[in-house]
Amino acid sequence: MGKQSKSRREADNEAKSVARNLRVSPQKLNEVAQMIRGTSASKALALLSFSRRRIAGDVKKTLMSAIANAENNHNLDVDRLVVREAHVGKGLVMKRFHARARGRGARILKPFSHLTIIVAEKEEV
Repeated sequence: MGKQSKSRREADNEAKSVARNLRVSPQKLNEVAQMIRGTSASKALALLSFSRRRIAGDVKKTLMSAIANAENNHNLDVDRLVVREAHVGKGLVMKRFHARARGRGARILKPFSHLTIIVAEKEEV
């Protein structure tokens, strides 16, 4: 007798993908996530492909994972998928030291962040 599995938090027409510990500040990652919120999955992939931001590649990879989860695990139609949610969370912050003049030191913060993408199948109109 094992522990009972948890029920899904997402609706039946949704799929999720999470990328943890991305080496970018949450503020910069949120700018890229803002671009794709509410857009169709195919348009979001195109936007990320031509974005000049370094982190756009990791966001694209996470979005492709969410689309694959929708198709393979939840039998959703890929052509009708929409990015319903793309939210960013704070991860850990590495603290480093940079030697400065006159024996002083400056603190360097190297933040990490988490990205969650939820795609949903839009209903036919």
